[in-house]
Amino acid sequence: MLNHYPQEASLRDGRRVMIRPFTENDTDALHEFFVGLPEATRRFAWDRIEDRGLVESWGMNLDYARVFPLLAFDGTKIVADATLHRREGGPLRRVGRVKWLIDPEYRALGLGTLLVNHFIDTARANGLRHLTCFLITDLEADAIETLTGLGFEAYTIPGYGTDPDGAQHDMTKLVLEL
Repeated sequence: MLNHYPQEASLRDGRRVMIRPFTENDTDALHEFFVGLPEATRRFAWDRIEDRGLVESWGMNLDYARVFPLLAFDGTKIVADATLHRREGGPLRRVGRVKWLIDPEYRALGLGTLLVNHFIDTARANGLRHLTCFLITDLEADAIETLTGLGFEAYTIPGYGTDPDGAQHDMTKLVLEL
């Protein structure tokens, strides 16, 4: 899987990005990417991405069989971070979970589709049967549209998520059968 990278890709506006797996050497740039995201984006991230120690731990504990992290670069600047998570055992061992964050200036340009397509190919090559993703229904409608356009089935669960202020949000679980 790693031998397929880096890969260059064109976005809808003509900009070119380089896609490659995250390495320990990317810790500083990834942390800069995270803290540069708008607060409204960071506050809904799955992890405390502003915590430099957390990002450093990801770099020190890389296990591409468990979490396959892809970065998109415009020059030396990270513009997207996406991860494919897998379990080693249990009933969900053939299910991958996708997460991503994209710089707002690079949204609606096909970058999310490009990254998810990389994960679809990786999942198929590794014998996964499904990909899943959980998104906040009202805040991530564009991402939900992107994934349903790729064939994901959407299931909305009312009040399933809670924001940092304690307000409930509907969540959409998306599932792609491979």
